[in-house]
Amino acid sequence: MVTTVDFAIVGAGPYGLSLGAHVAGAGADFKIFGSPMAVWQNHMPRGMHLKSEGFASTLFDPKRQHSLEEFCKRNGHPYADVGIPVPVELFYSYGRDFQQRLLPDLDTRHIAQITEDRGGFLLRLDDGDLLRARKVVVAVGISHYAYLPPELRDLPSRFVSHTSQQLPMSEYAGRKVFVLGAGSSAVDTAGLLHQAGADVELVTRRPKIWFNHPPERKRGLELAYARLLKPRSGLGLGWRSYMASDLPTVFHKMPERFRLKVTKGHLGPSAGWVSRTLVEDKVPIKVERSLSKTEVRGDRLLVTFSGPGGQEEVEADHLVAGTGYKVDLDRLEFLDEPIRRQISRVQNTPRLSRFFESSVPGLYFIGPSAANSFGPLLRFAWGAKFASRHLTRHLVR
Repeated sequence: MVTTVDFAIVGAGPYGLSLGAHVAGAGADFKIFGSPMAVWQNHMPRGMHLKSEGFASTLFDPKRQHSLEEFCKRNGHPYADVGIPVPVELFYSYGRDFQQRLLPDLDTRHIAQITEDRGGFLLRLDDGDLLRARKVVVAVGISHYAYLPPELRDLPSRFVSHTSQQLPMSEYAGRKVFVLGAGSSAVDTAGLLHQAGADVELVTRRPKIWFNHPPERKRGLELAYARLLKPRSGLGLGWRSYMASDLPTVFHKMPERFRLKVTKGHLGPSAGWVSRTLVEDKVPIKVERSLSKTEVRGDRLLVTFSGPGGQEEVEADHLVAGTGYKVDLDRLEFLDEPIRRQISRVQNTPRLSRFFESSVPGLYFIGPSAANSFGPLLRFAWGAKFASRHLTRHLVR
């Protein structure tokens, strides 16, 4: 027997849960699949803090009754819209509570395959059950898109890992570890490894590590003037971030070349203001160093970096790649290959309509997969507010 629903949501992170809460509130016929908040539980360094402030680290229900602030007040956790860092463990617990209250029927099974079927889609679950849906919303997170440089892909896992793999930090006490990258995950991983007793160095090809500024303590007219110059949004301070946060539908109408340039160039790798305390004066940072080659020799990893002074070969026990994520539709293997071939792409990401629909009718993408169509907002949890409201109006009209 095949169950039939109007539409299915694949993914149960901030985007999938927020969309699910909205369509459930609208009385829609749908099913949502996935492990709730799995990226935050299983693919973020334990002990890290979110780069976003409290008000921008929330999920979204139509009545706005289940915010992070409400959860913290109910459970006795410290909270402020701005100024109190959000631990990743708190964010995960909050997301699970949001799911249990608003989407108790979430199906934690995973989708093994999606194929086209009778003008809709047939979803095969990991236990073999089948579901037919007229429409499918792909709301998967970044774990599908973890990027390893070519120089690292063939190395044994004993010598290399990605920051999304959650290192057992204590096992690296007394061992030499290099961390590549300049973003939040790389910086936090380096700092946490140092706390665990590892001999760690942070290496980046960039000229410096950028840290977000700590909250300003200005008040009254001084604060009002500062906000006029640099308004605050869910993506940070400044007019560019404000427009990216508040005008995604306008961004969608811009020429594709412009959208790609802005999405790539705005809000590049940086670390939260709390992360600075983990590494400053504690972890050596080498800048303007590019990875040239790697070689395993015995029980050691030899790494060659190229920098202003030429090439430098160093030895290590392990190398952690904080090299980020690159959206690539071909990494979504649960989508049948004939479907993937039909999707119109730009830089291997889906071209989307103003309602997140791909060139395959009835197949939608939200979250990081949609960033090249709607801007950098969709790379952050804050974008779930726009995506859930905008797409719900389209799906249930």
